[in-house]
Amino acid sequence: MPDFKHVNYSWDEEHAAKLDAVERLVYRSNLLGGDQRVTNTGGGNTSSKLTEADPLTGEEVEVLWVKGSGGDLRTAKRENFSSLYQEKLIALQGVYAARAETGLKSPAEDEMVGMYTHTTFNLNPRASSIDTPLHSFLPGKHVDHMHPNAIIAIAASKRCEALTQEIFGGEMAYVPWMRPGFELGLAMQEIAKLHPGVQAIMMGQHGFISWDDDDQVCYRKTLEWIEKAAAYIEDKYQAKGGDATVFGGSKYQTLPETERHAILSAVLPWLRGQVSQQKRFIGTVQDDEKILRFVNSQDAPRLSELGTSCPDHFLRTKIKPLYVDWNPQAEDLASLKAKLATGLEQYRADYADYYHSCKHHNSPAMRDPNPTVVLIPGLGMIAWGKDKSESRVTAEFYNCAVEVMRGAEAIDEYISLPQQEAFDIEYWLLEEAKLQRMPAEKELARQVVVVIGAGSGIGKETAHRLVKDGAHLVCVDLNAEAAQATASEISQRYGVGIGVAGTGVSNCGPATSFAANITDRASIRAMLDQVALAYGGFDHICVTAGIFVPSDTTGHIPDEKWALTFAINVTGSYLVGDEAGKTWRDQGLRGNLVLTTSANAAVAKKGSLAYDTSKAAANHLVRELAMELSPLVRVNGVAPATVVQGSAMFPRDRVIGSLAKYGIPYQDDEATESLVSKLAQFYADRTLTKNPITPADQAEAYFLLVTERLSKTTGQVITVDGGLHEAFLR
Repeated sequence: MPDFKHVNYSWDEEHAAKLDAVERLVYRSNLLGGDQRVTNTGGGNTSSKLTEADPLTGEEVEVLWVKGSGGDLRTAKRENFSSLYQEKLIALQGVYAARAETGLKSPAEDEMVGMYTHTTFNLNPRASSIDTPLHSFLPGKHVDHMHPNAIIAIAASKRCEALTQEIFGGEMAYVPWMRPGFELGLAMQEIAKLHPGVQAIMMGQHGFISWDDDDQVCYRKTLEWIEKAAAYIEDKYQAKGGDATVFGGSKYQTLPETERHAILSAVLPWLRGQVSQQKRFIGTVQDDEKILRFVNSQDAPRLSELGTSCPDHFLRTKIKPLYVDWNPQAEDLASLKAKLATGLEQYRADYADYYHSCKHHNSPAMRDPNPTVVLIPGLGMIAWGKDKSESRVTAEFYNCAVEVMRGAEAIDEYISLPQQEAFDIEYWLLEEAKLQRMPAEKELARQVVVVIGAGSGIGKETAHRLVKDGAHLVCVDLNAEAAQATASEISQRYGVGIGVAGTGVSNCGPATSFAANITDRASIRAMLDQVALAYGGFDHICVTAGIFVPSDTTGHIPDEKWALTFAINVTGSYLVGDEAGKTWRDQGLRGNLVLTTSANAAVAKKGSLAYDTSKAAANHLVRELAMELSPLVRVNGVAPATVVQGSAMFPRDRVIGSLAKYGIPYQDDEATESLVSKLAQFYADRTLTKNPITPADQAEAYFLLVTERLSKTTGQVITVDGGLHEAFLR
């Protein structure tokens, strides 16, 4: 096995020997994509030219299998690869030549992408990548196009061509920056013809491509090129002083973790509101040693202003990040907010200037001018995206950009892509068409919902209901393990999302969990601050936590049980609303608070004195909080009737007690499920609809109230009681 220091060699020949030719391509791709030092998430592509039987003629033909548009090498499967007749792809060169003669190369480039469908082999529906010509026109049977940080550091250096010669000694050729597509493929084809001994090409400000006629050798050589580049960079880096002098040395110092997180949790919701003026964003915070080393450095202002170089990077991170020159040792939170506000205003103006100075007559409309990456000395990096997965990938890509800058500065001088070239990638009509083809966002996309009481019953069901429509879920419960179990179920079902793991304080996916005691204001505040660190803020809160303490056989309830009932069912909801209100006002985005009351709030019942009166108070709390939190936050309630099935408030002993109280026959050794079913049906028979009420019925009401479907409704309580006529208002 080859000895590598800067990449992982993971090829298992015994395993590969069991795979067919396409499966070997998938295997190679997964190995390359699984090492972020080789390529970034969604970046790069691989191919194999294979001999297959034509489905119509039965004749053997050469077929190019290449990673299709929008795929990710780490997770790619067979269906993520396009299959195209190689002969027909080569024939398209004549078509391109005829169209490019007009001098309008860009339209011809775009038209060629549409022509790839005419070369499809065996009706494969996978859309082809714009990089398809690069793979088709090179002579190797197997081709790897990667975006390693070490290679891009050379590609983004001022002396890229000379460095390529110096490092690789003529074994790797060089092509200056060209937008991916047909013209670049033809340029590479010419290089391969002129230099038949070359099996790799450095792509200026982009990455590199390499090839071989043996797939295992191709994989190994790809790693060897990266290893050689990384070793060269590290030697130069250490010769310049290494970590002590990187990025010109430190200008600011990192704040201690506790202080750092306190400032971040305070500023994040406000910042989320500022960048979410057009559409809401979900945040990812990164505050590990490497990113702090960069944001604290002398060179961070200069390098961040240059922006990123590789097209894959700035499609996520925009043309540049927002760097805030804030002194963590001498300035406070108010100063940070003021500098962020000024910086955001200038950033939007700069982005508008960039758009208007570079746009073409047919360019798409200007996109959201807010930054997707914010760099703050002493604190770290905040990345924004439409969901947690995208913000994590944005963070990953800027990490790559930082590593590229580190390497380029160690060996030469870092340069960025010219603005016009960057614009032509960002606003490429083909890229716009891809965006337009994306499915519509779900109803609760881009929104964070905190469900308190998510460990069981109605809360658990509500969490599962909301995530189906795109919400990010924060599962909160007094029982930390129960909350974690619900969050884990959601993450396993809906995926943790792609992106770099372990990115500082917000390493979570579509759901996360926290423990909190809603009778303790400090516990609530700590939980909401953790939510800010996890997602940047929150939009809605559903309080489903509650307690039922029955009177004893004499009809008496102890004072401490009375106090506990009101503390959880009334005071807890007030404390949640009061603390959340501070964050909502700071964030400035509209939200919803949904409390849980009960049909018992309107119906007096023997044996539930404390519960019934607490729920009557909760009914009025809904109205009072609606007044207090308006106009920014709508406050409504859900009033269930007795929910027995799936409710944590009905353990076996309470079910048996209720059956005995109502004279419903049962056996002492009867299964709990049977006992629950009997009691649920008894309660259902007292309603107009005669059907047992389930947690799923309640969850639908919470869903309705956190969406915009009832956007003009506040201060109201929706009953989900099956038609309990005793609870009709009178």
